Amino acid sequence: MKVLALDTASDTLSIAVVENKNVLGSVLLNGQKNHSVTLLPAIENLLASLKLTPKELDRIVVSQGPGSYTGLRIGVTLAKTLAWTLKKELVGVSSLKSIAASYKDDNVLIAPIIDARRQNVYTGLYRWSGDELLQVAPDRHVALTTWLKELKVKDTAVVFVGETTKFAAEILAADFFVNRFPQLDQPDMVSMAMMEQASQPVTDLLNFVPEYLKLVEAEEKWQLTHPGVQNETYVEKI
Repeated sequence: MKVLALDTASDTLSIAVVENKNVLGSVLLNGQKNHSVTLLPAIENLLASLKLTPKELDRIVVSQGPGSYTGLRIGVTLAKTLAWTLKKELVGVSSLKSIAASYKDDNVLIAPIIDARRQNVYTGLYRWSGDELLQVAPDRHVALTTWLKELKVKDTAVVFVGETTKFAAEILAADFFVNRFPQLDQPDMVSMAMMEQASQPVTDLLNFVPEYLKLVEAEEKWQLTHPGVQNETYVEKI
């Protein structure tokens, strides 16, 4: 099975192509502020260098969220378009799991974080069991102080990975560990492409959407001014 995996949930653009358990190629670009410009050319260049055509792919794996609203929409939209036009399987994965996959240590709990602003983070909890990355706690949007208090009850060492720089002092002060190797803070789409080959693909492609875990600010404000309105969104009302 040939799998294309991509992540655009943050400023990092991560792409990989694997065939079964063989890594064919990967691209990692940091500080990319405009995935709408760089994503498709990066995929085209990677496939061309591997002498592959899009039609030869069997499955597409995409980070579904949480993360940058714009970044997620770009990645998910392109993945859906490729899956639809090429008639290929599509699998959505957590962008936090993609980050956790970079830190391979069976002896710790891995807490990937993405900065959600205002001292909040997107985070979850994962651990390795052999070649399988298991989710210990669900992904969520939470204040960092709240998350640190909740983790205090864990009897296994916890290592934070991802966008940790801004929060490192607070994490260390709470007696947790912060990953010291920048390359392990990046989404590992090679591992995700391999791990997700056995996952069930999306059955309702048209309704596959990003999992933001938090409403955009405009939608939050709209809902505050429309109490009691259920199952409607700011975008739909406009």
